[in-house]
Amino acid sequence: MATTSRMLQLLSLLQVHRTWSGDELAGRLEISHRTLRRDVDRLRELGYRVRSVKGPDGGYRLEAGAELPPLLFDDEQAVALAVALQSAGSTGAGIEEGAARALATVRQVLPSRLRHRLDALQFSAMPRSGGAAAPAVSPEVLLSLSAAVRARQVLRFDYAPAQEPPARADEPRQDRAPDAGPRRVEPHHLLNVAGRWYLLAWDLQRQDWRIFRVDRMRPRSPAGPRFELRDVPGGDARRFVAARFKGSDTTDAWPCRGTVVLNLPATAVQPFAGDGTVEDLGPARCRLDAGSWSWTALAASLGRFDADVEHVEPPQLAAAFGQLAQRFAAAASSPAVPGSVG
Repeated sequence: MATTSRMLQLLSLLQVHRTWSGDELAGRLEISHRTLRRDVDRLRELGYRVRSVKGPDGGYRLEAGAELPPLLFDDEQAVALAVALQSAGSTGAGIEEGAARALATVRQVLPSRLRHRLDALQFSAMPRSGGAAAPAVSPEVLLSLSAAVRARQVLRFDYAPAQEPPARADEPRQDRAPDAGPRRVEPHHLLNVAGRWYLLAWDLQRQDWRIFRVDRMRPRSPAGPRFELRDVPGGDARRFVAARFKGSDTTDAWPCRGTVVLNLPATAVQPFAGDGTVEDLGPARCRLDAGSWSWTALAASLGRFDADVEHVEPPQLAAAFGQLAQRFAAAASSPAVPGSVG
């Protein structure tokens, strides 16, 4: 590896803001410890404050400095930067204009080779398909919530009522009811799910975990006292929120899961199976195992394949098909609405 490319990769590793042992860095870069020390010295000459940590847990760590060294990116970082900034419009953070200006600014200081790679990667980020577009969130609100999470300070905020009917797959049930007064929570984690922002927090009034829509939050100041961070059930905030989105209070799994055999080839079902699993049973049959938040919702979702259904398991799913059949039969026999087109 050329010296310049090797130093860029070394700098990229150090920017993770952790302490790397000499063995780890030398192994990643496939160089000797002597070469590693020379590369570290070169970075220091460029203005990067690389600290040597002694002891059994020692190594190298990049510290924040007062000077701004030259802006250096390797190829992988340049691509990541282009993707991240061009995807800003799909995050719902209201930073599209700022991201475009940042990309233009960074582009001007990149070497021509990386600038060409940046220009070659042009795309449009689309919001999540289906449903209404996610409401934009003020960057100031995001910064305020993130600061409270980082400082572990109690957060007070007003919570506005929802402006649209709740979508079961998009909005956990704990999030729907507005309150007359301000909420008081211990903020734990800020998440972006399909362009919509959520705050996972411990609700001090309800003494339970809650998931709040950030676009409906209006933080109050000043911030409250510091708190001792609680452990999220299961230890993973993302998995916990994913489970709540599926209607589960325990594991990241649908509470209702069933199996059917569809008179369709597996290739026709697989693209629309979501997180379900499809088993090929021949040229015109397949087995689909899928889940949903209720048996009725699962039966309705399976009906979208417009195919004969057989071998339904478990009995709760078969009963849900029967309930839907009665409802649809009643709808089919109901009189037409005067003035309707048909």
